[in-house]
Amino acid sequence: MRLIRGSLPAEVRAALALDRGERVLAVAPTRGGSHVAATTTALHLPTPSGGFTRVPWERVDHATWKDGWLHVHETSAGPEHHVRLIDPGSVPETVRERVTATIAVSHQVQLPGGKVRIAGRRPAAGGEVRWTFVFDAGLDPSDPGLRAQAEQALEDLRRQTGL
Repeated sequence: MRLIRGSLPAEVRAALALDRGERVLAVAPTRGGSHVAATTTALHLPTPSGGFTRVPWERVDHATWKDGWLHVHETSAGPEHHVRLIDPGSVPETVRERVTATIAVSHQVQLPGGKVRIAGRRPAAGGEVRWTFVFDAGLDPSDPGLRAQAEQALEDLRRQTGL
């Protein structure tokens, strides 16, 4: 993927506080006068205070692009982010590619009353696979019995995949 340079205002680049080796891949201006930046390791979303929220790619459960809005849902019942982009450029495609690249395995398991999706994700910067559970609506993720069944399914999946 081609790296972009020079299209991000200097004050925005400074506010991003990029990690060492992190590079900007795509940028889009927002309706609020800030920018969204997709980097090699994370999505940087503007905050109302003028700063940025850094969401590592492996923490993005899913993202959608619709009617000028970028909708980002974090894993494990994390926050949702909704940002209006003026000119999306290649941000939507970059988000899709980066999120997809972190997925090592995704598997659904039937539980009493619904399903749980077990996802194993690798951080973009490398490292150990991180596992998350996404329970169907109506299932209580804090229910000890459901949790135990999901954990057992995870152990079975780890044995099968070697992860």
